[in-house]
Amino acid sequence: MRTLLQPRKLFLWLAFILFTFVSCELEDDQAIVDDEIATKNIVETAQDTDALSSLVAALAKADENEDSDLITTLSGAGPFTVFAPTNEAFTELLNSLDGFDSLEDFDTDEERAILATILQYHVVAGAAVASGDLTNGQEVTTVQGEDLKIILDGGVFIDDATDQNAEVGIPDVTASNGIVHVINKVLLPQAIINALNEGGTLVDIVVATEALSLLEAAVVKADLVDTLNGDGPFTVFAPTNDAFEALLMALGSDYMSLEDFDTPEEIELLKSILLYHVIPAQVLEADLAAGEVGTALPENSLMIIEEDGKFVIGDASDTNANITGTDIMASNGVAHTIDKVLLPQAAIDFVASLQMKNIVEIAIETDDLSLLVDALVQANAGLVETLSGEGPFTVFAPTNEAFAALLDLLGDDYHALSDFDTQEELDLLVDILTYHVVAGTAAFSMDLSDGQTIPTVSEDEVTIKLEEDYVFIKDASEEKAKVVIPDVTASNGVVHVIDKVLLPQAAIDFVASLQLKNIVEIAIETDDLSLLVEALVQANAGLVDTLSGEGPFTVFAPTNEAFAALLHLLGDDYNSLSDFDTQEELDLLVDILTYHVVAGTAAFSTDLSDGQTIPTVSEDEVTIKLYGGHVFVKDASEEKAKVVIPDVEASNGVVHVIDKVLLPQAAIDFVASLQMKNIVEIAIETDDLSLLVDALVQADAGLVEALSGDGPFTVFAPTNHAFMELLNALGFHSLSDFDTEDEVALLIKVLTYHVVAGTAAFSSDLSDGQHIETLQGENVGININGGTVHIEDATDSNTTVVLPDVAASNGVVHVINKVLLPQEVLDILNPPVPNIVELAASVDDLSLLVEAIIQADAGLVDVLSGDGPFTVFAPTNEAFEDLLHALGDDYNSLDDFDDDDDQELLAKILTYHVVAGAALASGDLYNHQQLHTVQGESLFAIINHGVFVRDKTHIDAEVIGPDNEASNGIVHLIDKVLLPQEVLDELH
Repeated sequence: MRTLLQPRKLFLWLAFILFTFVSCELEDDQAIVDDEIATKNIVETAQDTDALSSLVAALAKADENEDSDLITTLSGAGPFTVFAPTNEAFTELLNSLDGFDSLEDFDTDEERAILATILQYHVVAGAAVASGDLTNGQEVTTVQGEDLKIILDGGVFIDDATDQNAEVGIPDVTASNGIVHVINKVLLPQAIINALNEGGTLVDIVVATEALSLLEAAVVKADLVDTLNGDGPFTVFAPTNDAFEALLMALGSDYMSLEDFDTPEEIELLKSILLYHVIPAQVLEADLAAGEVGTALPENSLMIIEEDGKFVIGDASDTNANITGTDIMASNGVAHTIDKVLLPQAAIDFVASLQMKNIVEIAIETDDLSLLVDALVQANAGLVETLSGEGPFTVFAPTNEAFAALLDLLGDDYHALSDFDTQEELDLLVDILTYHVVAGTAAFSMDLSDGQTIPTVSEDEVTIKLEEDYVFIKDASEEKAKVVIPDVTASNGVVHVIDKVLLPQAAIDFVASLQLKNIVEIAIETDDLSLLVEALVQANAGLVDTLSGEGPFTVFAPTNEAFAALLHLLGDDYNSLSDFDTQEELDLLVDILTYHVVAGTAAFSTDLSDGQTIPTVSEDEVTIKLYGGHVFVKDASEEKAKVVIPDVEASNGVVHVIDKVLLPQAAIDFVASLQMKNIVEIAIETDDLSLLVDALVQADAGLVEALSGDGPFTVFAPTNHAFMELLNALGFHSLSDFDTEDEVALLIKVLTYHVVAGTAAFSSDLSDGQHIETLQGENVGININGGTVHIEDATDSNTTVVLPDVAASNGVVHVINKVLLPQEVLDILNPPVPNIVELAASVDDLSLLVEAIIQADAGLVDVLSGDGPFTVFAPTNEAFEDLLHALGDDYNSLDDFDDDDDQELLAKILTYHVVAGAALASGDLYNHQQLHTVQGESLFAIINHGVFVRDKTHIDAEVIGPDNEASNGIVHLIDKVLLPQEVLDELH
């Protein structure tokens, strides 16, 4: 029911989300307040701001609809004021949507239209309003048409159609066409809310909302569907799935799902609980007031309680329910979501009857868990209180013997749990203990599966292993813990007694870190890494502090000789690392250094595999190569770095000393940009492209200047031999023979057909079957065969890229062995052959034949313009005049064939001149050959000192103009109109 997202369900689900959406915390992205930003428009500003990448993606996604062009609009003159939601704001919305993992999931026109409407609600046109110009209570009209309200209360807040305001986290980001205020929530207009809330009863809303699936099941189970589909009005406090799951956990192991309410008494209890959530009247959020309110469960009331400026719902228990979403409108009332199942006294009494102890009580009463209790007390982190709470929890409880083994492992400084007495040691003890606790579920042994990974409260995971009918728990060490007593049920979860204390990586690292130095300390103490240390200091980007931190990190550390080689490569301007002194150079140095750092893992050489790609802190990847018993690291250059000293273990990671500074693409591009020439300069300096240069000059169309400009361009550059072949084919001696206005225009069409503007498409960017639009307007096709790139033009012969990927400062050149020709040029050089009707229309002496075909009105124009092939014997004008004369005074012109009978007669005459299915040249005809016509009767070819055609009269027609070729057949001009017997019979 929920695996496929239908539009109506999307609307109802969005309606739920509008009222349960919680705004995210805004990260401070300093990049967006850079002084240079005002030179860019609003779209470019967003594109350059990491924290607004989701907004950019949303604009692009909305613009996939033909009627949306938001990116062009916001790149226009403006001015605009834009309230820009952060990535976190979009992520929070997407995480709450069923079936929407990313903006790519807005994949229908209807869904993209919703997205476009929402985005338009963030834009105010006609003014760039700074935060200082805003006033409290001010209303501004958006491009979507609805107003936003400004709230100034300890900050700038934006009030949309929901009851959750957005806060301006970063105000006054100036762009060339307006101003941007970064906000922490996606704004939602009333139009969207109204559209989403149209129709649907309270039951429809529950059915369409994934987070209320357990409420749906409960309503069905209690047979209340018809009740809540009734006229109402009703107000329903709707518990979420989490709320129902918490109730089921509180009820114990006998109530794993709502299906366990299976006796008449239990179903009646469930019905009472649900009716206790229904008020038989419509109560909106604005109507809530402190006091008692009756419910649909007779003699049971709820308490509306005002608490810290908001309302909570009190039931017969001691725990109030928080209202998490309000005013979800339905056709028969309103729903408010709550985070707890409301319990009438009957339900409280039922729960109390279960009489079960919690996890801590069980541990205290179990002699073999006394050291676990001691550890919980020693940690003094509220764990006793937590594990005495509602839960549910799953606890893996080590025996006393297991704790004794841990103390022995830690050494002489740890004789008892009281020796965990420093803050660091207490933090470690907390980490160890929380590593034994799984929150949010009571996972019994039958719920566990082999290989299952379970996140613990410590945020680390344990892995379940099932072996020989036993459950084992795999921690970060090599030794597994065995569950010796499974499934000890508690009122707030389940306990599994184990024979080993589980050790998270932090505990293992803690022991090792007592003896290890961190990465920076190792580098400082290593003479051959002194230039690496100097580079870290020179970069002044906090890398020393970072690499002295917790990690873990993997660092590929270049030797002094490696840094000296880098300086030599950079040239005379870089004699030492202190020469990295401009901001651009310092940014490059940071990019190089972070390219040597892998965060989040300490990858020893045994962890590395041949061909493995590893993302670095710089966001570029390095590739591992293993051969000859050595580890090599491949960067963006052609030369690999060799690991000369592997696996130098540090307290916060591992160092591999390498013999070369790794260069990311940015560094290679930096060096190359100092020496790179533009496309025209490359062509001028390449002997085999001299005729291309001559052609650009001869065309005199500004192409030299254009291809010397910024670009980017992709140019397919024909060799001199290719141009010579073109000249030979045209009968020209040199490019200077393109000397008329038409010839120069033709040359320009040819040249611009070799240029793709707006992209530098290297061969690795091209794909087989791809079509690319050229500057001339027509496409070229890409054909990749055996690793070689071929270019398809409008001719039958492909060109081959003989020298790919010649990088230029403004694009890329691919040298080819043939001049590409577009269809436009081919049509000029080789005009297309006309079809039979076009041929007849072009011959003056066949004008009456054309007139007859039209006058007959029998579809002959379309037929003889079709594929064919046909052989047509075409009477001349004189032949038609002879026919008209023979027919008498009633037929002075073809217009006199003016009634249906005359037109039918004319059609029979004309179709008697057409042989379908073959294009017969005069040389193909032989004496007395029978020719079957479209009219149905036959003609006969007579070969006697010429070619004649015999009809049903006594006079043969002579072919006086044979073999006129058309695209769909052949035409023979004859001196007489041919008459079939059928026509003769009608005439006589």
